[in-house]
Amino acid sequence: MRHQRLEGRHIVRIAPGEYHVTTGGGVISTLLGSCVAACLFDSENGVAGMNHFLLSNHRYSRTMPFCFTEAGRYGIHSMELLINSLMRHGARRENLRAKAFGGASILVNRAEVGNFSCVGSVNARFVREFLANEGIPLLSADLEGERGRVIYFDTTDFSVFVRKIRLQRSLVVAKRDRNVWEHGVRAHDVEPDSVDLWLPG
Repeated sequence: MRHQRLEGRHIVRIAPGEYHVTTGGGVISTLLGSCVAACLFDSENGVAGMNHFLLSNHRYSRTMPFCFTEAGRYGIHSMELLINSLMRHGARRENLRAKAFGGASILVNRAEVGNFSCVGSVNARFVREFLANEGIPLLSADLEGERGRVIYFDTTDFSVFVRKIRLQRSLVVAKRDRNVWEHGVRAHDVEPDSVDLWLPG
């Protein structure tokens, strides 16, 4: 059941690979498993937006900051699309503040999926590193864990309502995220020098 403050509100829902920016209030929502959503806003100018992304790669570096790895290119592209759109809508980069969500590790049998088993923690680590490198304060976060989340970002007061979902639904979301991850890995194999944001088929 949704929070009562969301009843009757206009809600924009975004999927993996998408983002949305608004200056008119309203609510942005998404369903997260291993993916991460960054909610960015400039409260002085009334601009807010959210993205939903997943880093796809065969291998992840344990020592190098993700922002400098091949996998990190996907996240950087998603974050810059969001930031550039915010600025086109009137936000000032120095005013941006962030909240971040997702990055769950949901899978039951991790041995079957190789590097996808760590993708939730990879995404969580990436968004923290990116925001720190860009000097964007992370005001609050709900990252990692073992359950998926539905989040509602109220762009009027920049609050976020988080609802953890049941295990069975979390497993369905994990299957979706694995398909997105595999699609991203295949796309990278075909065009290793490109940076793509992929949408679910």
